[in-house]
Amino acid sequence: MPIFESSSDSDNDATPQVKLFGRQRPMDAILGGGQVADVLLWRKPKVSAALLLGVTTIWFLFEVVEYNLVTLLCHISIATMLVVFIWCISADYMGWNRPNIPELLSNETAFYEVASVFHWKFNQFLKNFLHIAGGNEPVNFFLVIISLYITSVIGSYFDFVNLLFIGFVSMGTLPYLYSRYEKEVDYHAGQMSRKVTKMYKRFDSRVLNKIPRGPVKEKKHS
Repeated sequence: MPIFESSSDSDNDATPQVKLFGRQRPMDAILGGGQVADVLLWRKPKVSAALLLGVTTIWFLFEVVEYNLVTLLCHISIATMLVVFIWCISADYMGWNRPNIPELLSNETAFYEVASVFHWKFNQFLKNFLHIAGGNEPVNFFLVIISLYITSVIGSYFDFVNLLFIGFVSMGTLPYLYSRYEKEVDYHAGQMSRKVTKMYKRFDSRVLNKIPRGPVKEKKHS
C-alpha cells in the first residue's frame, strides 16, 4: 500500500498534505540560503563533516578529558603559535608562502551573511512565539507547552555543554535527514496533527465549553 494513501478514519477526511510546522517555503529558504544552508544540508560534505568533527572534539575535551575553558584556549593558542612559528621559519628557508588569514575568515560578507541569518531566524522565532502564545493557534499552543516541558525534563539529565552539543548535532543532521525523507515525515506529521486536532476539539466540546462564563458586556458606542 502506498504511504500516502488516505486512511479510512471516522471523520471521512483524507489526511491533509501539510508541511512540517506549517511551513510554506523549501528547507533551503528556511535555513537562510547561501553558505549556511549548504553546510546544514550537507551540500558541502567536507565542510559539514569538519564542522561536526570539530564540535565533537571540543565536546570530548570538555566532557571526557574535563578541560577548563581558559586552559583549553591557552593550549590551543600555544599550539597555533608554535605551528605558525615553525611554518614561517621553514617558509623563509624553503621559499614557501607564509600563512595568511583564510579567505572565509577575512571575508566580511560571510560574517554579515551568517549574522543576518541568525538575526532573521530570531525575529521569526519571536514572532511565531508571540503569535502562538497569544492564543491564535490553540493546538500549537498546547504542543509547544508539552514540547517545552519534555525538553525541560530532558535538560535536567544533561549539563549545559551536553545540551549545546546535542543541539548542534541535531542542527547539523536533522535538516539533512528531513530534506532527504521530506515526504514521509510530512505524511506522518499530517497524521499526528489531525489526531491532535481531533483530541483538542473533543476536549473543547466536553470540558472548555461547559465552563460557566459571565455575561458579556456590550460595548458602549460614544
